[in-house]
Amino acid sequence: MIGGGVFAKGKLGNRHLIVVDLGFGDAGKGATVDWLCAPENGYDVRAVVRFNGGVQAAHNVVAAGRHHTFAQFGSGTLSGVPTLLSRHMLVEPIALAGEARRLAALGIPDPLALLWIDGRALLTTPIHRAANRAREDTRGASRHGSCGLGIGETARYALEFDAPRVVDCRRPAVLRAKLRRLAEHYGPLVAPSAHRYDSIDDLVAMYREFASAVRIVGPEALAVAARRGRLVFEGAQGVLLDEWRGLHPHTTWSTVEPRRARAMLAEIGSDAAVLGVTRTYLTRHGAGPFPTEDKTLSIREPHNTFGRYQGEFRLGHADSVLLRYGVAACGGIDGLVVNHLDAPGIRYAATEYRTESGTVRSLELGPWQDLAHQRRMTDLLETVDPVLTELPADPIGWFERELDAPVVLAAAGPDRADRINLLAARAA
Repeated sequence: MIGGGVFAKGKLGNRHLIVVDLGFGDAGKGATVDWLCAPENGYDVRAVVRFNGGVQAAHNVVAAGRHHTFAQFGSGTLSGVPTLLSRHMLVEPIALAGEARRLAALGIPDPLALLWIDGRALLTTPIHRAANRAREDTRGASRHGSCGLGIGETARYALEFDAPRVVDCRRPAVLRAKLRRLAEHYGPLVAPSAHRYDSIDDLVAMYREFASAVRIVGPEALAVAARRGRLVFEGAQGVLLDEWRGLHPHTTWSTVEPRRARAMLAEIGSDAAVLGVTRTYLTRHGAGPFPTEDKTLSIREPHNTFGRYQGEFRLGHADSVLLRYGVAACGGIDGLVVNHLDAPGIRYAATEYRTESGTVRSLELGPWQDLAHQRRMTDLLETVDPVLTELPADPIGWFERELDAPVVLAAAGPDRADRINLLAARAA
């Protein structure tokens, strides 16, 4: 709960902020960060820090007639706020260059000048992407729900081998050797064209250009950015997909909950308030349990569609059992952001489940990194029967009661102008 003047006088105090999705992703983290960074809203954000994930992020922002899907740039870019890609990011330079071109077309002058990249961050390469897709294809009907962009393979390979990192883009000989070992490792899994040595040389040349076009920084960069003022840590995906807290095996190779953002801040002697983001209903992209899924719901989703590796974009009713679990997995939150108040046909929410052994109102968090516990949770959620209750016409109070946290920001439409600053409204 909020205390100690964290959100004083309708403002978010002077603390840094961590923005996380309490569900399966796609709840509006990017739009939240965009609003916080907009100068007219007075939060004076000096940098956005990306603390997990990589190119698979798809944070849609609509502001003043412009739309952009943020993947590796922070969602404050439309307001000219710089981005720090932390050491926990997985950086895909080819896609990043394409995103920079799209931002330039929207009127952002020299987007790469707004980017700092920690040299320790892992590189995601076309070899990782090919291996990811090949591995997921072999799973057939048992697919995990991958985005098919190489994220899992980037993280998996780095657990065992000396993986390519951003700083290596400045060291062609080191990078070439690492890429050749990477290609040899994945040779049995991917097509020969994905690991030819002439392709390696092409990659090295491209990555050298990348290194000359961006600012590659060291461990001191976060402290430098923090001295300038407020930081917003922008999470990717959702807590229910977290590698150690999510519903295994339908998870990401990324720590989604805010422990890494908190650890980074602790290193510089600081902390942050955590904002948990949800829609008025739940969504899920791809395979895995979804207790409140309702195939009769019809809500326009212009920015979320079928993906070859993710599968269908699924819709369901709000679920306070899962959302409370998401809050617990975050170690608590300081405020809620509730999006899509304008969604048609949203009338119900689950507050508990019926099971063969009784009623379930909460899910056990379990030890961190206990995948056996997470799999048992998945098995349970595949069998539960959600108990639906009718949402009030104004659901804000329902979310506050069920999740024991105040709603500080809400949205009744996709545009930045559709956001409702509830802190300011209450302080007035």
